Amino acid sequence: MPEIDLNARIYVAGHRGMVGAAIVRALQAKGYTNLVTRTHAELDLTNQAAVRTFFQGEGIDQVYLAAAKVGGIHANNTYPAEFIHQNLMIQSNVIHEAWQSGVKKLLFLGSSCIYPRDCPQPIKEEYLLTGPLEPTNEPYAIAKIAGIKMCESYNRQYGTDFRSVMPCNLYGPGDNYHPENSHVIPALIRRIHDAMVVGEKTVTIWGTGTPKREFLYVDDLAAICVHITELDKDTYRAHTHPRSSHVNVGSGYEITIAQLATMLCRIIGYQGELTIDDSIPDGAPRKLLDTQRLRAFGLHESTTALENGLCATYSDFVEGSILIDSMNTFTSA
Repeated sequence: MPEIDLNARIYVAGHRGMVGAAIVRALQAKGYTNLVTRTHAELDLTNQAAVRTFFQGEGIDQVYLAAAKVGGIHANNTYPAEFIHQNLMIQSNVIHEAWQSGVKKLLFLGSSCIYPRDCPQPIKEEYLLTGPLEPTNEPYAIAKIAGIKMCESYNRQYGTDFRSVMPCNLYGPGDNYHPENSHVIPALIRRIHDAMVVGEKTVTIWGTGTPKREFLYVDDLAAICVHITELDKDTYRAHTHPRSSHVNVGSGYEITIAQLATMLCRIIGYQGELTIDDSIPDGAPRKLLDTQRLRAFGLHESTTALENGLCATYSDFVEGSILIDSMNTFTSA
């Protein structure tokens, strides 16, 4: 492990999102003291001129690129143009201007949806671009593949040290709990909690409930991201190799959507029934990541058991709901 510069000037793009906020926590826990953040109002990452001005004036040493437009199956199906356009613009601007300004290291956050829909399981890094993508999130996946290829291409041509990690489904504090546009865990938490509060006797699971998913607690991911960024080039290796320049990050544990919903009912205390709506697409049937490369770096997939992480996430949701209710009461008074 190289000597760590705790005074390095580190820009965390997307620090208000679930992943970005967790990365900030992880960096602060390790003693990094010179973190740079910007809200969307302060810096629109889809604006190339604004991003260029930012990098030219800030003297950034490292970047964690966690800013992205994200959402679940419904959001991806409803807003495909926004998903591909905004993510391509954010990535292109940040990666290019990071190179232009001489940033030493950059970590790009992708997603396991980059892999073909019917991949052999578990999914290895080299399976990238070996088959058709899952149609429900293809625009988002293509944007993320482009981000990997940008990092890889700049490394090949300019000798940069831009790395990419591909996590499985993430969850944890600070998530978006929209009942329709969020990912599966926060969406289920919202729907089950609301049903319990108003006394509804059933909660609907979108799709058949049979797809298997791998979930990783966001603070576990953040700690892994910091560790991977701290690795020297010789240890990281392969960051210029086509279809293997990125690293899978998973928990190693799968659960069906129906089993997940049942676990959340128990945690939340909901006594009603679960029903399915199989008119809504399931997405990929299975997405278990192979994490051999991650383990070769001396890292374990996860330290937070799923049920413990879900309990912490539900507590975060309840605290946020109380805060919102209090604000609404104050506003209307």
